[in-house]
Amino acid sequence: MLRAHKIRLYPNNVQETYFAKASGTARFAYNWALAEWKRKYEAGEVVNEGILRKELNAIKREQFPWMLEVTKCAPQLAIKNDLNSAYKNFFRGLKQGKPTGYPKFRKKGVNDSFALSNDQFQVSGKSVKIPNLGWVRLAEELRLDGKILGATVSRTADKWFIAIRVEMPDEPISERKNQAVGVDLGVKVLATLSDGTEIIGSKASRKYEKQLRRLNQSLSRKAGAKKGEKKSSNFVKTKRKLARLYAKMADLRGDETHKLTTMLTQNYTLIGIEDLNVKGMMANHKLARSVADMNFFEFRRQLEYKADAIGATVVIADRWFPSSKKCAACGAVKDELALSERVYRCECGIVYDRDTNAATNLRNYALQHA
Repeated sequence: MLRAHKIRLYPNNVQETYFAKASGTARFAYNWALAEWKRKYEAGEVVNEGILRKELNAIKREQFPWMLEVTKCAPQLAIKNDLNSAYKNFFRGLKQGKPTGYPKFRKKGVNDSFALSNDQFQVSGKSVKIPNLGWVRLAEELRLDGKILGATVSRTADKWFIAIRVEMPDEPISERKNQAVGVDLGVKVLATLSDGTEIIGSKASRKYEKQLRRLNQSLSRKAGAKKGEKKSSNFVKTKRKLARLYAKMADLRGDETHKLTTMLTQNYTLIGIEDLNVKGMMANHKLARSVADMNFFEFRRQLEYKADAIGATVVIADRWFPSSKKCAACGAVKDELALSERVYRCECGIVYDRDTNAATNLRNYALQHA
């Protein structure tokens, strides 16, 4: 079983500059390899990540000598792992009829990161040793015990983190309190369980709406320089503040998602959820902010990998399964059910909370299709 522990780094100024250089090198190598891949493919030449890495190694000392200032892993793993995965996902999407989009060039300042192989760093207590740099302070010790496979150093706003991947033995299947549960995700309430339990989301966008508006307005006023001209120091400061606020909101969403998915996998052996059309929901400007707050896509991703690790089963109902319109008692399905109707009333006499009814239907679906 593979797990990762993401820990905050506390680099000094020299170390922070090194991280920025290594991230820039990884981004340059990725973009260079993407351009070469496209050129070779259009010319009918054989191309893969191995060929591109060998070509870059052959020319970097002469054409890109600044690459030698950082770890060799930065450019090599950007091609071997990131670009190769991007093309695999692209071709897999084409075969499955679900296009994921052709790999795109990376922009400076967006998802800055670089990878390290397991022989290129060393962890000891609250420090990590990185090539050509030395020891960097960690916020905490590595909590996972197993074989270290690699790591990724990344930046969120103005903070640096290292995610260390560790191979661990499979966890024993623990005894859980209940067998099955249905989970109905919503925009008003994060999740409603089939037993009637409601988990309220943090609604980060609503919580920080005024601050977001104020900072965006301030940033807009300070962006007076023409395209290509250097921005003012006040613009840079405000942009940094805005990035910190977005990072804080993402942390809130991530924290509640982790807590919910961990609770479900540790307490239930069978979990029923529905296949939500998140992209379609985000296209609705009235729902987009609330949908983003609830982190639906990340919820499903975390639930599936945590369930797989602990021996639980996740059953995903078809997107067209009428979880809300179907009566959980008699099975009758309503032709129409307005979003404003929060109570489900059936002709059989049953009166349910709308979300509890949907969650119960998902639980029943999971029991039938497990």
